[in-house]
Amino acid sequence: MSIIELKDISVTFPGTKALQHISMSVEEGHIVALCGENGAGKSTLAKVIAGVYTKKVYTGEVLVHGKAVDFNNTLDAEAEGICIIHQELNLIPEMTVAENICLGAYPSRLGLVKRKEMTDRAANIFKELQIEIDPNAKISDLSISQQQMVEIAKSISRNPEVIIFDEATSSLTDKEVDILFEIMRRLQSRGTTMLYVSHKLDEIFKICDDVVILKDGQFVNMAPTKDMDKDMLITQMVGRELKDMYAPKTKKRPEGMKPVLDVRNWDVYKTGSRTEKIVEGASMQVYAGEILGIYGLMGAGRTEFVSSIFEGDDVPTSGELYINGEKVHIKNCKDAINHGIGLVTEDRRKTGLCLIHSIRDNATLASMKQYANKLTLLDDKKQTDAMNSMIPKLSIRLADIFRPVSTLSGGNQQKIVLSKWLLNNPQILILDEPTRGIDVGAKKEIYFILQKLADAGVAVVVISSELPEVMGVSDRILIMREGTITGEVSQKEASEELLAKYAMKGDVLP
Repeated sequence: MSIIELKDISVTFPGTKALQHISMSVEEGHIVALCGENGAGKSTLAKVIAGVYTKKVYTGEVLVHGKAVDFNNTLDAEAEGICIIHQELNLIPEMTVAENICLGAYPSRLGLVKRKEMTDRAANIFKELQIEIDPNAKISDLSISQQQMVEIAKSISRNPEVIIFDEATSSLTDKEVDILFEIMRRLQSRGTTMLYVSHKLDEIFKICDDVVILKDGQFVNMAPTKDMDKDMLITQMVGRELKDMYAPKTKKRPEGMKPVLDVRNWDVYKTGSRTEKIVEGASMQVYAGEILGIYGLMGAGRTEFVSSIFEGDDVPTSGELYINGEKVHIKNCKDAINHGIGLVTEDRRKTGLCLIHSIRDNATLASMKQYANKLTLLDDKKQTDAMNSMIPKLSIRLADIFRPVSTLSGGNQQKIVLSKWLLNNPQILILDEPTRGIDVGAKKEIYFILQKLADAGVAVVVISSELPEVMGVSDRILIMREGTITGEVSQKEASEELLAKYAMKGDVLP
């Protein structure tokens, strides 16, 4: 029996047909994947079902249990038993975990919140989820993966009939994903229906009963996952076979070459402390024309290590830093840019983009001085020409470069972040989780872009939590555990077992 039915759903934004005449139904108690490239319309469709988009935005009908509904907001959808867990976290940073979980449904008496009952409710949910998170902790003090689990707990606490997961695992560790899947199976055994938006194909085949494929806002196919395989799914998603995911390695580093970036005995301290270290004694050398991968589990210190190099004195550190053999002291981000370093951050929406500003202005942000005249006024034509030059190079899909960058899909937003640094011609480019939340086709494009940069002589550093990715793109791989570099392997030596060993057991290098 269908719990949700969509009839002729269409959504049009300025210059973009996000959805075109989508009709489909979701069976009660099934876990259904929504698949497609970035910009295929997956998140848009999820937001229509969850009440994020109202009838002012879409045409067509949404039926729940056979009854047509007209949600004005997500609260209306929740009243009908539908919750959505967004890819971009929807939490209030300065409130506690318990306050966020109970937001809009606080236990109260005579207008006063029952704080103990609220805290106990949150604690019981985490006990069920088998996760250790303090209900009294502030959201801003939690890691991204912990915040994602709070978001999931908040939705589950509403006891919904339908849960929509929109890239909910993009910030989770493998262990946390396994815990989430166990929770999903328990929910399914109670009759809960789930829509699962993800670019991670292995997850789809592991947890989903059915798969819906969208392309360019149009319905392509719906089938049981048991009747599909990964190649079939990719072909239907991108409209063609996708072979050779990783670019071939064509060059070898000449003997005797000096590193472009040489970091020695690097310590990173917790803010406000000169004794408690997040990273200890880390050293790395990166050469022109190579891609150095850094692998490790969440909390290993990878992000803190590379971001501290870029942020300079804004982060308490000690150690030595050499660029092209010359010892340097980086004061701040501007200084790092002047030394030819670019950093694609882990969270593009929070630290990589200015969401309210235009696509063009975001792409030219790091190279702004190139477009200023003698009076330091920006030359609009130069900026526009620079942005337009990146569109074919990175295969960016957009309607208008003057629209807010927030209107782009996740994969195209990531390409704008890449554009920002490529237009600055860096000699060192550091990328932290560069393909998080990006579809398989866009991933391949980014892998080939990175290899082109390396072939052009750029020293590239890639942090990734995905073992196939870090092994596929890297010439060498450093492994971190608990703030320490525990191993280094070449691409030829690398295996998932070996990297996992260094990451989990911490066999420190001699």
